[in-house]
Amino acid sequence: MRYITTPIYYVNANPHIGHAYTQIAADVYSRYHRLMGRQVYFLTGTDEHGEKIARAAAEQGKTPKEFVDMGAENFKMLWKTHNIENDQFVRTTDPEHKESVKEIVRRLISGGYVYKGVYEGLYCVSCETYFTETQVEEKLCPDCGKNLEKLGQESYFFKLSAFSEKLIKHIEENPQFIMPKSIRNEIIGFLQQELIDLSISRQDVSWGVSFPADDSHTVYVWFDALINYISAIGYPHDMARFGEVWPAKIHLIGKDILKFHAVIWPAMLMALDLKLPETVYAHGWWMIEGGKMSKTAGNSVDPLELIEEWGIDPFRYFLMRQVCFGEDGNYSLEQFISRYESDLANDLGNLLSRVVSMLIKYQPEYDLSDSLELESKLKELATELDALYDDMKFNLILEKIWELVREANVYVESSAPWRLAKEDPATLNLVMTNLYETLSALAWFIYPFMPETSQRMNKDLGLSKDYESGEFSWPSGGDFSGVSKGAVLFPKKQ
Repeated sequence: MRYITTPIYYVNANPHIGHAYTQIAADVYSRYHRLMGRQVYFLTGTDEHGEKIARAAAEQGKTPKEFVDMGAENFKMLWKTHNIENDQFVRTTDPEHKESVKEIVRRLISGGYVYKGVYEGLYCVSCETYFTETQVEEKLCPDCGKNLEKLGQESYFFKLSAFSEKLIKHIEENPQFIMPKSIRNEIIGFLQQELIDLSISRQDVSWGVSFPADDSHTVYVWFDALINYISAIGYPHDMARFGEVWPAKIHLIGKDILKFHAVIWPAMLMALDLKLPETVYAHGWWMIEGGKMSKTAGNSVDPLELIEEWGIDPFRYFLMRQVCFGEDGNYSLEQFISRYESDLANDLGNLLSRVVSMLIKYQPEYDLSDSLELESKLKELATELDALYDDMKFNLILEKIWELVREANVYVESSAPWRLAKEDPATLNLVMTNLYETLSALAWFIYPFMPETSQRMNKDLGLSKDYESGEFSWPSGGDFSGVSKGAVLFPKKQ
C-alpha cells in the first residue's frame, strides 16, 4: 500500500499556489501508481480547531462549527476544480478524529510522556506556534512576521526532549526519511540542540478537543492536527484497517512545517510505539519577484483565476514542470504563458492536430511491421519514468516526455507524410502508424499530470481508455478507424 498524505489546511486560509502545488503533486503521484495497478490511499483534509478559527468565525458573526463547515466545503470544491482524486477527506472536527486524539493523549499520559507544568513564552495566534525568547527578534513571529503574544499559564507538556537521540539515529539510518536530502542536515542540527518539551494544551481556547485528563484545557491545535494521519485510517479504534494502510509511504508537506513533521510527529509515533512514515517530503515555496508569496505581502496568486483563464491541465503542467520538486520556484505570468504556448500549444497540441488531420486526409492503413524500434523506445521510457515517480522528480519526468513530443514533431518533418501520400503509400502506412502509436503512448504518459488532455487525445485517436489500472501496453489496440478531429487542445490566446 502506498499511503500518501498532504497537510490538512486551515479552513480560513485563502487558496493559493502553495496549496495547489502540494495537492497536485500528491494527485500526480497517486494517479500514476493507480495507473500501474498499485494500491494507493490518498488522504487530505482540513484543520478546524484553535483560537485563530474561533476569532475568524466571530468576525463573520458565525459559530465556529458553522464557519468550519463552510470552509471544509470550500476546500472540497477547490480540489474538485483542480481534478484532485483523493480517497478520503478528514476533518479535525470529525467525531472519530476527536476520539482518537483523546485516546492517544490518554496513552501518552499512561506511558509517562505527558506531565503538568507552567508554560511561559511567546505564542503566534496566526501560526498556532510557540516560541522561546531566544527564537525570535522584537517579539515578531519568524514565520509570518505578526506580533507574538506573551503567555504564562498552566499547561500539559509532551516529553519531546526524550526523543532527540532516537530521532537522530532514525534519520541517520534511514536517509530517505527526510527528503530532499538538502534539508536533512537542518533537522539533524536542530535535534543536536537541546530539545524543549512541547506544550500540548491551552486553558483559554475553548474551540478544540477537550484534554482527557483535565477538561479545563483543550489539546494544542498542532498536536491535534498531526494525529489526522492515523485517526483517519482507524487508529486506535480499528486496528485491522490501520494495519492495512500504515505506515505512510510519503507525508507531502511544505518546508515551512517541516519541524512539526520531522521532529514532533515522529516523536509522538515513537511514544505510541508505532512505525514512522517512510518519507517526509518537504517541497519549496513559490516565489514572486524574489519574495515568498503571501496574503500579507499582497503578492499571492489566485489559482482559480489562472484555471478559469487557461484551464486546469495547463496549470497542473506548469506547476509540475517549472521547478525541481523540493526547491523554491519563481512564478511569473510570462513564464506560464511561455510554457503554455511553447510546450502545450506548439509542441503537443500541434503534433496531435497534424497527425489526426493527416490520418483523416490520407486514409493510410495501420501497419506495425516497422515499429519494433519505437516499441523498444517507448517501453524503455516507461521503465525510466517509473523509477522517477517515487523520487518525486516530476519536472524531470515531464522533460523526458517532452523529448518524445519534440522527436515526434521532428519525425513528421523528416518523413514528410504529405509527400509519401503521393509517392510511397506503403511507407506512409508505416510512418503514420508510428505517429499514431507515439500519440497513444503520450496520452498514457501525460495522464497523471493532465488527465483531461489525455482523455481528449484518446478520443481524437478513437481509443476508449479509462486508465483505471494497467501498465504501459503495446500496441494501443487502435487501428485508425475511430480517428476524429476534436477541438484544439490548447487554443492560442490573443
